[in-house]
Amino acid sequence: MIPWTLIDTGTIPGTDGTLKLMQRGAEFSIMLGGNQLMNSRLSGSEVALATLACARTADREARRILIGGLGMGFTLRAALQVAGPKAQIVVAELVPAVIAWAKGPLSGLFENALSDPRVDLRQADVTDVIRAKKSFYDAILLDVDNGPEGLTRSANDRLYHSAGLAEAYTALCPRGVLAVWSGGADDAFTQRLRRSGFTAEDIAVRATGARKGARHHIWLATRPASRSR
Repeated sequence: MIPWTLIDTGTIPGTDGTLKLMQRGAEFSIMLGGNQLMNSRLSGSEVALATLACARTADREARRILIGGLGMGFTLRAALQVAGPKAQIVVAELVPAVIAWAKGPLSGLFENALSDPRVDLRQADVTDVIRAKKSFYDAILLDVDNGPEGLTRSANDRLYHSAGLAEAYTALCPRGVLAVWSGGADDAFTQRLRRSGFTAEDIAVRATGARKGARHHIWLATRPASRSR
């Protein structure tokens, strides 16, 4: 078997943590310590994050979409394919090295996504981007950390608790969708979404996009047409 090779490392702002970009043949992995955060062979659930959210907002011609977490670009590429030619997509990525990898060793995975005129890539904390708008986004897609039970940065916990969910609710248009990726199920998070005023559904999807393999989870949480809180 081909061994893994360390390509680069990148620090996570506000923490002592370091991400590692690994390569084995044509396969890439981003790791934190011994935990694999993402792998280029397991993109099915990242694609589903975009396609499921965009399906819920398909009646809107010029959708405004915020993606939290650049990753390996699978969610962004999928959003570009289904969101339509008038879409505006903001991508907020906290870690500078992840952006550098997207433009360097991972550029083949991104294809032309970063040069698409619909894309606005920002080196920023998605929490700050969410707070900056009210009733603005048609969809907010969060693939930050490992979902509600984070691994990389304790500050990410706010996104998934009451204060952060309230900010996401405010940033969404009526009938806007908050889509959240997670490595595992979390019934308590489903209940927090509902207490925050969303109608929420937890959908299990295959990591590979095929019928076999590990399951990841995507929550689709919709802000009602009229404010319920």
